[in-house]
Amino acid sequence: MAVTLVTGAAGFIGSHLCEYLLEKGHKVIGVDNFLTGSPENLEQLFGNPSFQFYDYDITHYFHVPGNLDYILHFASPASPKDYLQLPIETMKAGSLGTLHVLGLARSKGAKVVLASTSEVYGDPLVHPQSEEYYGNVNPIGIRGVYDEAKRFSEALVMAYHRKYQLSTAIVRIFNTYGPRMRINDGRVIPTFLSQALQNQDITIYGDGSQTRSFCYVSDLVEGIVRLMESDYALPVNLGNPDEISILDFAKELLQVTGSSSKIVYQPLPQDDPKVRRPD
Repeated sequence: MAVTLVTGAAGFIGSHLCEYLLEKGHKVIGVDNFLTGSPENLEQLFGNPSFQFYDYDITHYFHVPGNLDYILHFASPASPKDYLQLPIETMKAGSLGTLHVLGLARSKGAKVVLASTSEVYGDPLVHPQSEEYYGNVNPIGIRGVYDEAKRFSEALVMAYHRKYQLSTAIVRIFNTYGPRMRINDGRVIPTFLSQALQNQDITIYGDGSQTRSFCYVSDLVEGIVRLMESDYALPVNLGNPDEISILDFAKELLQVTGSSSKIVYQPLPQDDPKVRRPD
């Protein structure tokens, strides 16, 4: 039986990963400090004898007993609302957290899968974005704490891979949606849904021409595990190759829900990406 540790286990994607891996026959060790995750995301797993959980902050040194085959590093604030409110914690998760994960993996001979992000491309000047694109990131902008934390964590993972021959993988995750998203986490799908269902104004930042591609969480999780089980070490984009403008998405949502909400416009935040689609 493979033994897999998941950091950020109580988060949106992390909890789905734990569930999927248990279904595949893994023993799963979840780690989370509930900074942005919720125990409710794991409540269906706590009675499973193959699931073990530690309430712990991985920016501090940590060790787990026994063998480990894989470590999936998903611990980090991930929505703009969270990382703007928790800038230092975000950078520590990407730096110290990643360093501690890599040290544990090296001591156990485990493979590391790093959860990176399409945010490493910043506000891209190339569209769609391939893994070879270096990005257009403002390191001192308000979003820089997340973008640069993930870029640093990628560099650190590759350094361990090259210097110590550690088995690693890097997944650059594009916009994802599904059950267990927090309704108030500031991301577009839960925000628009909440506003539409309450017949509140749908708030679009900018003119709505900016595009996103949305991937369902179960499809993303399957892709992550396939990458984990492969020998590929360079970054891989994971997301939906079809994009939609934010304005068109809002209009479709109003039609589907039958909401009486009106669309209102607010200024586009600094460094908010105009386009986002994996190549």
